[in-house]
Formats: sequence, structure tokens, C-alpha cells
Amino acid sequence: MSLKPLIAAMVAAAALTGPAQAQTLRWAAQNDILTLDPHSQNHATTNAILMHGYEGLTRYSAKYEVEPALATKWTFISPTQVRFELRKGVKFHDGTPFTADDVVFSFGRVKQPQGTMQIYVTGINEIKKIDDHTVDLILAAPNPILLRNIIDFRIMSKVWAEKNRTTNTQDYKAKDENFASRNVMGTGAFRILSWQPEQRIMMARHDGWWDKASGNVQQVVYTPIKSDATRVAALLSGDVDMLTDIPTQDVERLRKDKALKIVDGPEVRTIYLAPDVGSAELKHSDVKGKNPFKDVRVREALSIAIDREAIKRSIMRGLSVPAGVMVAPGVNGHAADIDTPLKVDVAKAKKLLADAGYPAGFSVQLNCPNNRYVNDEKICQAVIAMWAKVGIKANLASEGMSTFIQKVQNFDTSMYLLGWGVATYDAQYTLQSLVRTRSGGPDGNFNFSRISDAEVDKLTDAMKTETDIAKRNQMIKTALVRVRDQHLLIPLHHQMRPWAMKTGVTTVHRSDDRPEARFTSVK
Repeated sequence: MSLKPLIAAMVAAAALTGPAQAQTLRWAAQNDILTLDPHSQNHATTNAILMHGYEGLTRYSAKYEVEPALATKWTFISPTQVRFELRKGVKFHDGTPFTADDVVFSFGRVKQPQGTMQIYVTGINEIKKIDDHTVDLILAAPNPILLRNIIDFRIMSKVWAEKNRTTNTQDYKAKDENFASRNVMGTGAFRILSWQPEQRIMMARHDGWWDKASGNVQQVVYTPIKSDATRVAALLSGDVDMLTDIPTQDVERLRKDKALKIVDGPEVRTIYLAPDVGSAELKHSDVKGKNPFKDVRVREALSIAIDREAIKRSIMRGLSVPAGVMVAPGVNGHAADIDTPLKVDVAKAKKLLADAGYPAGFSVQLNCPNNRYVNDEKICQAVIAMWAKVGIKANLASEGMSTFIQKVQNFDTSMYLLGWGVATYDAQYTLQSLVRTRSGGPDGNFNFSRISDAEVDKLTDAMKTETDIAKRNQMIKTALVRVRDQHLLIPLHHQMRPWAMKTGVTTVHRSDDRPEARFTSVK
């Protein structure tokens, strides 16, 4: 596929301003975004694009240190009251001044229950306006990771939202659309000009941005290309400059191409399976009147039937780390001594199923995205073949991420594959989002497998407010081990994430898989 017409159209667009020799970054990956609404979907690709247009009070530096963004300073008035001094002179892309009113408005918007971004304001009871450039965050209790959490609490223009009747967060699972789901009004380094789903996203540098980019990129064209072969061909032909989804089978071939370079790095993302452990009866299974996944023996059998090393060797081509726990190396709380993947044991798996009352196994549907994670559909196919050896007949329901995640969020699954990246680099984010009992707020806001475990809940609630680092890390470890040993979720592996690009492209590899154009240059 040729992207040259797209680039030409972008450069000619009247909305673009900048130097005559403006540098364009043509970036491709397999997955499209879900929405442009910054408070709707906690989806990494969506967040990676929207962070170019929307900003938070804090942000990560190139070295992943928390630094000021829309706030210039923060002071702890007390352990539960934090005063943020807002950056003066900042304007939204339409020229509207950024003030405390926008922060208060965005807080109310992100908390609405139809979105999945509440985790980023967890523990904040209220945001009070002190004056136009000062707000106080009133906390429910001391919050040891507050400054990391709020990085992805993105600030939207209140005036713009009210003018365009988009004060309510998009309800994505209900297939809702609003003005904010198709348009952007933030303060970020880039203006998001257009989004044509499954075709392209166009961005241009915001000349009125308050900060200065270290890179020279003036325009960005992001193209989702599902096909592995087409994606690689676009890079080799020169139609794109950078791929952040390299097919595992092509990594070594691209590494040998002198016109390209590979930037290697890990990703803080764990690929896992989520069985519905809470429903009285599975929605998609031949077992009626009960739920086999409520039995820990069944969950353990499914886990030990999976040969994670074979997946690493045959499907991931070595670009995965078989997982025992639900957080990857690089995340606070990860420890090598607990991240020991289970060994495949077909005989034991059969015995566990027989002991649980399923000597002949049973059938169940496995929902899987086919354009989101590295080899996602192939992993599901491999797991299905492995489960067949112990009598589990899994039927694959594979589809694109945009419709797959709607089914997940509507609880229309019995087992699904998902990947979870840790935006805060702290394991509380995983435990609170995926495992904590759902509360309608940040707790369990991505727990779509109906997990409810009193011990994990107690530990998660305690770590939210524990400021003693050693005590808190022990709570995290105990909770991760509990999830592991009860097989509440079934981790498969942690992804490795090499990026490929032309030799003239320089950028900072991000272990959260979010390339930033402000750190990127193109020659």
C-alpha cells in the first residue's frame, strides 16, 4: 500500500503551518485507536495518540521521571491536600486560555462511570479551585503514587466541551459517539487534525505550545496496518518511517537491512487470559447450571496445560518472557522470585479437571483480538490446541480490537485474551484495575471477568494509602502471589517490543509502547 498520497495531502492541507522544510513522521502499527475522547477508553494505542494533543498536570520525562506539565509546582498542605500551581499563559489549540476551571471540569468528566479512565484519579475525592491558576486536590487518604496516576488524567477545554455539547464522556461499549470522540481540544504539543478509522490519523505541531520539543517533527501521519506483510512492505518501500509493531518473524531480516535500524527494548505489558470466575453460569459454554471457572482446580488445569516456552519459541520467536505474575520487569512490585511461570503438565491438568468433575472436559468460547497485540490471534490458536490435549474444547471468537473490547466491557465473554500495560509503573495499577472487586469507580474498572477476592481487595485498599515503601511493597508482593496461586487470571508472557525505523529517524524507545513525536527527529 502506498502512503505517498496521504503525505502529499497532509503537507498541502491549509490547516498546517510551519517551516517550508517541515519534517513529517510517517508512523505505522497494526492497531487503530478506539476514540478521540480522552476520558473514555483506557487503551494504550488510544492513549499514545491522545497524549500528543491532551496533557495532564504532570508528565514523564524522556527518562520516565515525573516532571511538571500543566502544573508547575505542587505542595503538600497536608497528607491529604495537595496544592497545584497551574502554568500561566497556556492556551488550548483554539486559543482559549487554560485555567483551573478546565481542571475541575475534566475531573468531573473523567469520573463518569461510562468511561474506563477513573483509575488515573483514584483516591482523589475532590478538586477545588483556589483561583484561576491554583487547584487543591483533596485526597481520601495519603496517596503514594498520586503524581504518576495523574499523568494520564488529561485536561479538556471546558468552554469547548460546553459549546459542542460534549460534557459527557463517550459510552464506547454502547457504541455512543459524541463531539469529543471525533475531535480534540487540548493544550498538547500537536494538534490532532483528523481521524479516519482504520485508515489514518493526522497531526501537526502546535506552534503555540508552551514548551519546546527536542525533536524536529512538524507533522505526524499514523497509519494502522493490520496485515504483517503489508506493514513490513510499507517500511521497506519507504512509505513509512517507523514501525512499532514488527512481526516477530521479520525482526532479524529487518535488523540486517542497512537502510533501517532496530531499537530494542522491553515493554511493561503482560499478555494474559481472563476466565469469568464470578458468573453463576458461563454465557458461552456447554456446562449448564454452574460455572467451572469458579473452581480453582479448573483454572489451574487451564494454566498448566499451556506451554509458555513453546509459545515463546514458535510464535514469539524469542520476543517474550514467559510469565508467572501479572506485572512485567520494570514495574514496581515485580520480583524475579515470584515471576516463575508454571511448567506445562498435561497429566496433572487432566487429573485436576477430573477431580473437579470434568473428566471429559467441556467446551467454552475464547474471545481474542486479532489486531492489537503481537501475534494475538496466533497465541489464542496455540492455547486452544494445548487445551484440546486435556479435553477443553475452546471455540475461537476472533475480531478487531474495536468490537472485541465492546464485548468484553459488556460482559459478553466467558474467557478472553487481553494485554495489560502499566502506565504508572506500579503494580497497584494492575491489581486495582483488573483484580479488585468492581465498585463503579476506579476499583475494578477493567475487571470484566467478575473477580472478587476479599484478600486481594484488602491488600489493594491498604497499598493505596501506605506511605512506608517496604510495607507497601510487601503488600503488593503478597497480592500478586495470591492472584498467581489462585489462578484468578492466567498470565502468558511479558512482551518484548523492538521498533524498526529508517536510519534517519531518531526517537526515544518507550517501554509503555507510546512513541512521542516531541522526542523524535527525521532526516
